[in-house]
Amino acid sequence: MASSRVVGLFSIVLICITIAQGRKALNTNNEFSASSLVNNDDGICKSMVETQGYTCEEHKVTTSDGFILSIQRLPTRRSGEKANKPTVLIQHGLFQDAVVWLWNSPDESLAFILADNGFDVWIVNDRASRYSSHTSLTPNDQINQLLQAYWEWSWEELANNDLPATVQYVYDHTGQKMHFVGDSQGSLMAFVAFSQGNLLNMTRSAAMLSPIAHMGRINSDATRLAAKLFLANYAYWLGIRQFLPNAAEGLMFLKHICDILGLDCVNLLTPFTGPNCCINSSRIDYYLEHEPQPTSTKNLIHYSQMIRTDTIARYDYGLLENLRRYGRVHPPNYELFAIPKDFHLFLGMGRLDMLADVEDVKFLLSYEFKNHDPNNLVQVLKENYAHADFIMSVTAKQDVYDPMIDFFNKQ
Repeated sequence: MASSRVVGLFSIVLICITIAQGRKALNTNNEFSASSLVNNDDGICKSMVETQGYTCEEHKVTTSDGFILSIQRLPTRRSGEKANKPTVLIQHGLFQDAVVWLWNSPDESLAFILADNGFDVWIVNDRASRYSSHTSLTPNDQINQLLQAYWEWSWEELANNDLPATVQYVYDHTGQKMHFVGDSQGSLMAFVAFSQGNLLNMTRSAAMLSPIAHMGRINSDATRLAAKLFLANYAYWLGIRQFLPNAAEGLMFLKHICDILGLDCVNLLTPFTGPNCCINSSRIDYYLEHEPQPTSTKNLIHYSQMIRTDTIARYDYGLLENLRRYGRVHPPNYELFAIPKDFHLFLGMGRLDMLADVEDVKFLLSYEFKNHDPNNLVQVLKENYAHADFIMSVTAKQDVYDPMIDFFNKQ
């Protein structure tokens, strides 16, 4: 019962589980070949990029707490012409890895689209990805204390350790300030880093897709219930530190939430993420070869805290531990209004998104960004988009990516 609230948190998990149970998605005639479905041991460059005719470089960077992150670079157009525009760093969301920026056709996948537009593209895999590792720990260590240590983190460590290490690495290699793209959890990581004044000296602008910040108005009943029931907390107390959504336990826990709410568990996607408009059903088996990726139970506890308190705060350890760590009863907030008013921001939102829901984004804009220079804050609202459409839609190029590229070109 504990881990089900995990699943209610973010879209990609639910997409994958829903798809596995037979959900019908949008059919299109774009039958992009799945011939690049190869062994993940080959790495993303060899299995996902070079197969499509692009040059690709594999890189690794080590975080301050010992995680070794895998990064891929696309330095040229498909034609082989070298990039002549600034660097773009792309950060995936929860339960994902960098494959999500490559898994549709080159005409539909953001990393390929940016490369063909002349940008120097870098895509990063966070610490939970199968492509990342650790200097001394392993995700499936047989020694329980080491296993628990590997998964003892939340989005706060991603924002304060993973993202700074990645941005610094890319900056050191290119010598130029970069554009940033973050989807869902990726946007939260950047918001938190920028609010502390970090990385701004290396960043030209940021595009946040399905932006996650305040979550107190989230309109997914299933997700809200899971947070209210403290389900991830119970899992943590039982010693469950890693959550893998497509495991049998994940499916069982998700079904439990659906049963409580009387939801149709054959059609799980809509109750959690909203009705995604534009997913290519012919690609579903291909998506399931790559996603979802695991996350830590502690990360899901942190999201539950955000939903219950409507704050963007440091992890709440409870009264005594908070006093020891923070010198106060309640954890301090991350104040996004501290992001400089002249920093260039692009927000891509979906009217039907039930995770980065419109009301929460409106609150973000009216509270945190009320004094932000409107000339430096671009908003794109897609009436028919839900949470997963920003990475999976077959029409995302014209709907979101082209306006985002126009935004980048003006900076």
